[in-house]
Amino acid sequence: MSIKAIAKPASSLLSPHDHALILVDHQSQMAFNTKSIDITNLRANAGILAHAAKGFKVPTIISTISRDTFAGPLFDEITEAFPDAEVTDRTTSNAWEDENFIARVNATGKDRLVIAGLWTSVCCNGPVISALEQGFEVYVVTDACGDCSLEAHERAVERMLQAGARPITSLTYLLELQRDWARAETYDLTTGIAMRLGGAFGIGVKYVKTMFGTHESH
Repeated sequence: MSIKAIAKPASSLLSPHDHALILVDHQSQMAFNTKSIDITNLRANAGILAHAAKGFKVPTIISTISRDTFAGPLFDEITEAFPDAEVTDRTTSNAWEDENFIARVNATGKDRLVIAGLWTSVCCNGPVISALEQGFEVYVVTDACGDCSLEAHERAVERMLQAGARPITSLTYLLELQRDWARAETYDLTTGIAMRLGGAFGIGVKYVKTMFGTHESH
């Protein structure tokens, strides 16, 4: 029996309206001891997520831990995207044990979640594994997470994947939401985020836009 290809995306690919984004504890004190990823890259990747979610109108939950007494303020890259956002502060390292946080998750009405947080092995791992156990579909943005060592980060990622999480990166997230350069309404949003925060890819995007114009697909 022959199989015919169909020009339609896989259901597992993310789109702007089928999930909620959760950003957990991207705070100064949590980043201070993060060693598994360069802090500049970590902040840029978290910024890609935040600005993409804001631009594509993805329901977004931002949570902090002990913001005023220990872990400090959120990354500027996140507050720039969501200057007036409700931020759920917690005492629990596992956000999934906080009733206010859970109320916000339920309010999104989404059973597909995209999660990133510091540290990978604690404040990201906890809600990811808890959500999976309760039947949610979870994607983990591994390059917008970090831990005190590469070992801690990698073991946490492995643990989440073994539990059923799907790994992605920040640029994957942005480009998966856009997916088609003919979508002119979000073309400038996507390329703008890439040029500002996307590293080498952003440099390439800027070159293409300079050489070929605003809406070329190269």
